[in-house]
Amino acid sequence: MAFSLINIGFGNMAAANRIMAIISPESAPVKRIVQESRDRGQLIDATYGRKTRAVLIMDTGQIILSAVQPETISHRLLTKDIVSAESEELDEE
Repeated sequence: MAFSLINIGFGNMAAANRIMAIISPESAPVKRIVQESRDRGQLIDATYGRKTRAVLIMDTGQIILSAVQPETISHRLLTKDIVSAESEELDEE
């Protein structure tokens, strides 16, 4: 299994294959998830004190806060998937 990282802002990286969801932090349920994660010690704040624009839910149960828009992170994931799929095809030839 290939291990790939995705930039989530300010030079911080997250394991791309461990991300389950990238969501906006605005709704009350998401705010509750973030607070519960903070209480459990499972919150990773990668915002560097800036406004939280995306919440990444990992398959490990950890929650990561990012100052980058969800659309930007998802675009980076899609671009990375395309690049890695092309490189795998080249490796097979």
